Amino acid sequence: MHTKQELQVAALENGTVIDHIPCENLFTVVSLLQLEKMHSNITIGFNLDSKVLGKKGIIKIANKIFSDDEINRIAVVAPNVKLNIIDNYQVIEKKWVELPDELLGIVKCNNPKCITNNEPMPTKFHVINHKECLVKCHYCEKEQTREEITIL
Repeated sequence: MHTKQELQVAALENGTVIDHIPCENLFTVVSLLQLEKMHSNITIGFNLDSKVLGKKGIIKIANKIFSDDEINRIAVVAPNVKLNIIDNYQVIEKKWVELPDELLGIVKCNNPKCITNNEPMPTKFHVINHKECLVKCHYCEKEQTREEITIL
């Protein structure tokens, strides 16, 4: 149990805490979840001390529980993120983010000839290897690794 002096970010009464976000991906996660469009109280912690990562990011969203589809989008850029669902200041559920089988409208195809780069249509990728984050374009079949991925 943390004392109040140890807490780096204020406690949350109800909502979701997204923890263990690599600092370099924190604002990409904010964008992917479209947090700037929410009206809830949102706390974003950047460069906080972490035993696992050295430094980490954390996001606390009041009164919001995300669907698995919403949260799993962030697995592309932050694969080891932990989610804590909070109710009345208590963690009632913990889960790890998992890469979904399909990524719709999240990743840009890096093949300039792909139809998704030449027509107004959403991208669609199939995840070939979840552990390594290897994805394949549904339309042109070009494969990309996590390091090659560009987020839309």
